[in-house]
Amino acid sequence: MTATPRTPAQKRPAQLPSGFDAWLLDCAPAADCDVCAANWRQLRAHRQRGDITQAARHATEIRDHSSGAHGQP
Repeated sequence: MTATPRTPAQKRPAQLPSGFDAWLLDCAPAADCDVCAANWRQLRAHRQRGDITQAARHATEIRDHSSGAHGQP
């Protein structure tokens, strides 16, 4: 017996613990940085649409950029 694959219409969204999105998207864009500002705008847009996966990618970019490019003297 083989399992029937789910179609996209049958996908169920994952239920994450309360507050997990806030933790996942927690980041602070560096002031006066165009890269951080662009990622921040994208993060907010994806979050508004409910696309947490894409929003989290932009949050990661902000964290990585802020600690990498801005973390150097």
